[in-house]
Amino acid sequence: GISLKRKENRCPLLAKRSIHCSVQQSPPPAWPGRAVLEPDRKTWDGQKPISIIGSTGSIGTQTLDIVAENPDKFKVVALAAGSNVTLLADQIKTFKPQLVSVRNSALANELREALSGVENKPEIIPGEEGIIEAARHPDAVTVVTGIVGCAGLKPTVAAIEAGKDIALANKETLIAGGPFVLPLAQKHNVKILPADSEHSAIFQCIQGLPEGALRRIILTASGGAFRDLPVEKLKDVKVADALKHPNWNMGKKITVDSATLFNKGLEVIEAHYLFGAEYDDIDIVIHPQSIIHSMIETQDSSVIAQLGWPDMRLPILYTLSWPDRIPCSEITWPRLDLC
Repeated sequence: GISLKRKENRCPLLAKRSIHCSVQQSPPPAWPGRAVLEPDRKTWDGQKPISIIGSTGSIGTQTLDIVAENPDKFKVVALAAGSNVTLLADQIKTFKPQLVSVRNSALANELREALSGVENKPEIIPGEEGIIEAARHPDAVTVVTGIVGCAGLKPTVAAIEAGKDIALANKETLIAGGPFVLPLAQKHNVKILPADSEHSAIFQCIQGLPEGALRRIILTASGGAFRDLPVEKLKDVKVADALKHPNWNMGKKITVDSATLFNKGLEVIEAHYLFGAEYDDIDIVIHPQSIIHSMIETQDSSVIAQLGWPDMRLPILYTLSWPDRIPCSEITWPRLDLC
């Protein structure tokens, strides 16, 4: 069955953060307690052009899985990767982007050699310049920010300034730059669409919510790799143990952060910036199965939840297809059996 356990003790770090924020003017949230589709916003017909920042990482490869399964819905116009030239070359051959970047400039020639027999080669721009150009590619409509850490901030800003919607999988962008990024997105009329499973769940729950109806955000946490480990054994754990997440297939950094629950603290900050909720109105519950991805409580005490299989492709897909829902194959996309 599905189980939930409330985490009563608040994190001192977040308490300090709340006090700090009280002396600053809060930036405009991406979605102020509700998500309402503008009357003039149209759904996308045909292939939506996307750029992927961090294409060889966990988010990037899963995004490309979505593109491969929906070639009539999406096309890749730009890819940016770190140093995995072999995988990047394979992605280029499969998805035929117009522009690519490899962050490690020393590997640019190696990438060119790997593409020596490819017709219609993409433009290759190495280094940070290339990542920025991929983020603001003129044909891209949505940019997937799957790069890890604060390195994602500059390309996200570049994409926003170019008027691209952001499929946000890089939480550090808001945690480090929320007070700057959010007003910038508002200025350029850019939508920040959360790709984290928890924040995607909240985003889905607030669709069409009346103004002022949101009372509380309830983030779920699996508990990570060490949730059932006795405290006295924690001193003996290794990195390999932390990387054995019981439910999710994710990158190494976020998997380790999940094991220590540090990631959940970051997600509280991200939820604050995305939805405008005060920190005291964001709760965390332990839910080992990761079937309920998060919940909201409305002013009439109703609780609305989003459920789904623990597969990161689902929230990524929603950032790419919003406000539409794209039919998925039952062969590759598990469906919940609640009976």
